[in-house]
Order: sequence, then structure tokens, then C-alpha cells
Amino acid sequence: MKRALIMTIFTAAAMCQSKVGSSAASFLGAGVGSRAIGMGGAFSAVGGDASVLYWNPGAMSELKRSETLISKANWLVESDLNYLASILKLSKGKSIGLYLLQLDYGQEEITTLDDQNGTGQFWSAMDYVLGLSYGSKLSNRFSFGGTGKFISQRIHHTSATSFAVDLGLIYKTQSDKVRIGMSISNFGSDMTMDGKDLYKKIDIDPDYSGHNESLVSKLKTDPWPLPLFFRAGTSIQLISLNNATGYLALDTFIPSDDVEIINVGYELVLFEKSQIQIGYSGIGNPNSEEGFTMGGGTSFYAGGFDLRLDYSFRSFGLFGDIHYFSVAFLY
Repeated sequence: MKRALIMTIFTAAAMCQSKVGSSAASFLGAGVGSRAIGMGGAFSAVGGDASVLYWNPGAMSELKRSETLISKANWLVESDLNYLASILKLSKGKSIGLYLLQLDYGQEEITTLDDQNGTGQFWSAMDYVLGLSYGSKLSNRFSFGGTGKFISQRIHHTSATSFAVDLGLIYKTQSDKVRIGMSISNFGSDMTMDGKDLYKKIDIDPDYSGHNESLVSKLKTDPWPLPLFFRAGTSIQLISLNNATGYLALDTFIPSDDVEIINVGYELVLFEKSQIQIGYSGIGNPNSEEGFTMGGGTSFYAGGFDLRLDYSFRSFGLFGDIHYFSVAFLY
């Protein structure tokens, strides 16, 4: 147990350098799921709901029941972050999953130099990723999973797409009091923007007349790599009572386009139905706007379904506070 904690801490304490803005599809690092956010994003070794398809697909076969999860957050600059995931448990410790992560920027009226009050036309932007996952228990202690996904970014009439793969595994001790999880995300092809917005009229030689001044050119865009994420985490059970169980989780998060950080979280489960989370994210990055997180949820039966409602709060510095809401259907 001590070795696992020491390994996690020292991995994140290595020398690092920020590469912000060096990759495409930055929305892939937004984080999803009220419960995971409440724990500060320290979730790679925890699992327990359908958001594991995002954090660590290796934990999907550890779910006790099949589940469909819907999550929504008021993301940065008045955008909406939506997440829909479903995990279906099969026989012999196998599971399949499907998820959609969408970042909707909304729409805004187009203005020009001649129509500064608006043209009556609107532009919009949206990013999304669609993933298909498969997980299996290799033994009573090891579980493995992977996700193949399609990634798209669009702004007005210009877009870029890519295919990528996520891989993850989780190990738990015989008593299940200590878990170790690891995952690598977004291993895939570069993204290049293309579309009719890149076509522009050009005058090849503006100093002379008598030639076609309306030739159509196309702006060339460079390919940008996907942000590669590596997560390694440890979860330890600190409290084990008849009606209360407490877990401490610690995650190292190593992105290819930013500084390595540590996320830490704690969850208290009461009567196996209600949970309270508290956490802190972004430790190790002095320029991070992330910080304190907290959340809670409860399970109940209503309308013929076993339901779980979760809420979490995330402090994001200059960008204000972000609120996450989730509902899960268990079957």
C-alpha cells in the first residue's frame, strides 16, 4: 500500500513543462460525472459508475449492475458539457459500453464591418466524442478494458475529425481495500481543420489590372495532435463500519499538452445508498485555476427504476464555479 502511494506521488513530482495550446480537442480533458468531479478527478482507481468509460475503461467490468448515466455541467464561457454513457454487464465478467461526450458552445449572430449589429445569420460550434468500449475481468483481482472512439470538432462550416483508442486496467487486493488503476487516453491520429470557410477570394497581383481578381484560394491548416493523457491512481479504504465506508483516492495525471498534476479525493458511503465526496485537483501546477471540489448523491427506487442522483461543485478560479448534475438508471 505504501509503495503504491509513494509511486503515485513521485511520478507527479518529476520535472515538467507546460505545453498548453499544442494539441487539438482540448475538451477531452474537461472531466465528466458528478461523483468523479466531487472527488477532484481522482477516479482512475475508484470506479463504480458509468463515467469510468471516460476515466478508466479498465474499471467498467467492476460495476455491480448495468447502468445508464446522464450528466450535465455549465462549462466555461457559457457552454454546456453533456455526457451520456451506458454499460451493459455480460456473462463471465465481461461488459460492453457506449458513451457520448459533447461540448456545445451554442450559437451567436454573425457580424461584419458593414453589418456590425448583425447580419441575421448565426454561427455555432460543437465538439463531441463517441466511444465504444469493452471490458473484462482477467481474474478476481485484474480487470482490463479499452475504448475505440470517434472525435469531431466543428466551428461554423469548418471541422476536423479523428479516431483514437483508450486503454485501462485496474488491480485490487484480495480484501478490496486497496485498488490501483492506470489508463492511457486519446492515442490516435492528428486533426486537421477543413471546410468551405477556408475558401477565400484572392488577387494574385493587386498592382496590375486586366486579370481575374476573384480567383478562389484555400487556406492551408496544419495537423494538430490529440492530447495524450496518462493516469495512475490509488484508492485505499480507510473506514469500514456497518453503515459507513470511506475511501481515499490519489491520482497522478500526466497530459502531453500541460503540466503533470496530482488530484486527491475522499468519499464517504453511508448505508450503501448515499455518498459524500470532497477533493482537490490541479496540485503541482501553479498556474492552474482548478481547486476545491465537493459533491454528494443518493440512490432510491422510483417509477419502476432504481435511480441515483448526484451533484458536485467545482471551483475554477477566474472562470467561476461549475456545477455538475447526474442521474443514473440501474438495471
